Amino acid sequence: MFTLPQKESRAPATCPGPTSIQDLDRNYGDDLERECSRKPDRKLPEYCGASGPTAMLSSDSSCLSSRGRVIKWFWDSAEEGYRTYHMDEYDEDKNPSGIINLGTSENKLCFDLLSRRLSQSDMLRVEPSLLQYPDWRGHLFLREAVARFLSFYCKSPNPLKPDNVVVLNGCASLFSALATVLCEAGEAFLIPAPYYGAITQHVYLYGNVRLVCVYLDSEVTGLDTRPFQLTVEKLELALQRANSEGVKVKGLILINPHNPLGDIYSPGELRDYLEFAKRHELHVMVDEVYMLSVFEKPTAYRSVLSLEGLPDPQRTHVMWATSKDFGMSGLRFGTLYTENRDVATAVASLCRYHGLSGLVQYQMAQLLQDHDWINQVYLPENHARLKAAHAYVAGELRALGIPFLSRGAGFFIWVDLRKFLPEATFKAEMLLWRRFLDNKVLLSCGQTFECKEPGWFRLVFSDKAHRLRLGMQRVRQVLEGKSQVAEEPSSYQTQKPRSQHRMEES
Repeated sequence: MFTLPQKESRAPATCPGPTSIQDLDRNYGDDLERECSRKPDRKLPEYCGASGPTAMLSSDSSCLSSRGRVIKWFWDSAEEGYRTYHMDEYDEDKNPSGIINLGTSENKLCFDLLSRRLSQSDMLRVEPSLLQYPDWRGHLFLREAVARFLSFYCKSPNPLKPDNVVVLNGCASLFSALATVLCEAGEAFLIPAPYYGAITQHVYLYGNVRLVCVYLDSEVTGLDTRPFQLTVEKLELALQRANSEGVKVKGLILINPHNPLGDIYSPGELRDYLEFAKRHELHVMVDEVYMLSVFEKPTAYRSVLSLEGLPDPQRTHVMWATSKDFGMSGLRFGTLYTENRDVATAVASLCRYHGLSGLVQYQMAQLLQDHDWINQVYLPENHARLKAAHAYVAGELRALGIPFLSRGAGFFIWVDLRKFLPEATFKAEMLLWRRFLDNKVLLSCGQTFECKEPGWFRLVFSDKAHRLRLGMQRVRQVLEGKSQVAEEPSSYQTQKPRSQHRMEES
């Protein structure tokens, strides 16, 4: 169905308020109210298609335009968990009883490696060109470095071209820019759900572009299937439903490796999805922001740029950033690769508002071209640390008898807590999420990712051992019905994770 789904911030997501599957599919006039259900006591206006709100979003926002009120509403309505966390953030020395954040997908394991590399003398350069207006696509030296980097790590069959590279301040800006230049207001993208919910804002706030969810479920229907598996048949059905409701779909969004599932599309699956898009003349936006965070061998990951002969290269647009693979979410570096020069030019025009400073561009070029450091120092150690952290959390979940999805990619585990809900509703899911927060551990609940099954949570494991130990102890206390936060965490375990398609259980 056509829906404006729940949002997840790049920061820790708050869990939405009470709703139901029936509510989610009633009609898209209820989209904004459904999104705002995170604050159930708040009276909300009706939302009417692409035209925007039909009433004031709040009585104290009369100085804002209708767009401004919608933008303010997104901020006000969906940041409860994030604000609560920052008011009571865990610190080992200053606030040991503060909130442990297992909700934000950030890699906090390799600051020591990055600090040493970014502090080296070759990173410190100032010259006039770096302090002046650049080519809005990005300095040529950076686009050349990006093209070489992606050619190598994406295993492109042919060298990628610097002229097809555009550099912006993060993937959020890339989603926003692509939605704005590819779609008319009110048009939509298909997206498999559950999905990283902040994309809702990214495509909507500037471009007024919607999302049509391709709802996936956890049921396994055969030996060759896996939970939450995307198929062409599901894409076709979602597209047909959107067309029947008069919604113009202009593209498909794919996240590979997937957030929050950790799933990895095979080359055959990727080609099937791209062929589907070509048949219907849809653009495909591929988010590969976790492509170097596949830590479990022999898990096979293939970039879409590695495919020989893309079905429709003029409508295939690939995004990557340093925020995840290099643990630099605060640096704000993202890049687009597209063979479509018109798309590249249009996105580059928006770089006036989403560009990077020349000094940061220089640092990024130095980093991305240092293949010796990346291959011999950073990636091996990063993967080893991710694997150890994942093994510990997976072991804790097995000890609790909790099923979860595990594919050996990304920073998170998709955890099945349905048996801990007194009833299969999103209201019950929200109450469980709040119990975690009250017990000083922040997770992200499934409705935040537009999961249609109540009771799924995303748990981020890419953090230091002492925070993981304490966070998992607090998770255990909530699930075992204990209300207090214990002082002493359990010992760090290093169990070897199992990477497979089915859900794991002790």
